[in-house]
Amino acid sequence: MSDRPNILLICTDQQRGDSLGCTGASWAVTPNLDRLAAGGTLFENCYVQNPLCSPSRASLFTGKYPSNHGLYANGVPLPKGQHMFTRTLADAGYDCGMIGKQHLAPCDTWRTEPRQNDGYRVFEWAHGPNHRALENDYHRWLRKTHPDVYQGIFPDTGANENTEYSNRARTGTPIDHVPKEAHYSHWVAERAIDFISHDRAKSKPFFLMASFFDPHHSFGAPQEFRDMIDADAIPEPNTKPGELDEKPKDHRACSEKSYSGTAPGFQDYTGAEINEIRAQYWAMIALIDYEVGRMLGALEEAGVLENTLVIFSSDHGEMLGNHQQLLKGPQLYDDLCRVPLIARWSGQIPAGQRIANPVQWIDLSATILAASGCAPGAGVQGQSLLPLVFGEDAGFRTWALSEYRYSGFHTEPLIMTTMLRQGDWKLIIWHGSPACGNTRAGELYNLADDPGELHNLYQSSDHTDQRRAMKQLLLDAMAEAEDRTPDQSRPW
Repeated sequence: MSDRPNILLICTDQQRGDSLGCTGASWAVTPNLDRLAAGGTLFENCYVQNPLCSPSRASLFTGKYPSNHGLYANGVPLPKGQHMFTRTLADAGYDCGMIGKQHLAPCDTWRTEPRQNDGYRVFEWAHGPNHRALENDYHRWLRKTHPDVYQGIFPDTGANENTEYSNRARTGTPIDHVPKEAHYSHWVAERAIDFISHDRAKSKPFFLMASFFDPHHSFGAPQEFRDMIDADAIPEPNTKPGELDEKPKDHRACSEKSYSGTAPGFQDYTGAEINEIRAQYWAMIALIDYEVGRMLGALEEAGVLENTLVIFSSDHGEMLGNHQQLLKGPQLYDDLCRVPLIARWSGQIPAGQRIANPVQWIDLSATILAASGCAPGAGVQGQSLLPLVFGEDAGFRTWALSEYRYSGFHTEPLIMTTMLRQGDWKLIIWHGSPACGNTRAGELYNLADDPGELHNLYQSSDHTDQRRAMKQLLLDAMAEAEDRTPDQSRPW
């Protein structure tokens, strides 16, 4: 057996950092993920570099901030020449695969998304359960294994439903509520188990990204998992009367309509409907947890669990009614920017450890490459988390940075926001001219006193020095985040 570990990266879509039992959601049904955390290290403050799918995923695969890899918005392809860490693994002898959602290119077509030089031997792609691309591998599997389910939901009408259908749905579409054996999440696990069980050469390690679509809206799960959730145990959305009056003006627009008016907003729902959305959200997570348990069981059955680095995380969060908002957008609350991150590697990563130091999604590729014995590629800006888990935190950054650059559905004027977290403090800048035509504004939160980010201290005269200090740090962090890949070969 190779000394290099196998690597299983389990990625969900739109999952909040506080959504697991081990991260504080006592009502969550997540026994397998809680056990994974107990057997490994839980990073309590993992921040993504953008709150939208494609820019965030591009940061994962390149190890760069969005301003450097160039995929700044959904619908933008990853620019040619950007190097994916999976290519490095493949060149080093790893058998690489991806199952599920990738989203490094525009997907709102009848075709599969174009691929980069990604290094995958196995690429079983399905952007989402409602996406009608001809190459949707989930639909191919569903037609073969559950033809009655497929035909009942997707009659041959020629309609290309894709994203708009799900964006406008309120508590799930028909494909979200099918029995688990026909569900998209089950398909991801089934294909992942097949990959793990593949009769491979013992000397060749594998890398697999098992990429779930849920707990993404449209907020629906099989009934058996909805029945597991006690909706009465889920707290009411985190807000306060008059909250929107204290926040930059675009928060109100995000409350009235989601996705720049292309999806219903928080104010379109009754309180009971919001509560049901929240219950369905945790039902989707319960299904994912069930499927994660099956994948971990497959690793154990194949005899490779102890030599596999298992990482669980998500590309961004979900507002879920908090701050009177739903879905995602330019808001850089922890609801959107902080995600779960668990790493388990038996005998290497300490079990039962919790790390509060802020880490970033760009650190995952650096960590995976370090574990595999590969050198990071040119321009990689992440830091390996392995020294941090071993207690060697000297020199590890103490801050996290997120960048939104009109990354979602466009507004008029365009919106650009930047977030910096360090220690107990968090600064969010809503940029103005000349960056964009919006009105410059800001948010400042003391997360020790106000973890729910309800009290905006940006204009508080008592916090002028703290606001200035955070702004100065933000300038330095943005300078540090610039791409300086080319070496200086001569003095001039």
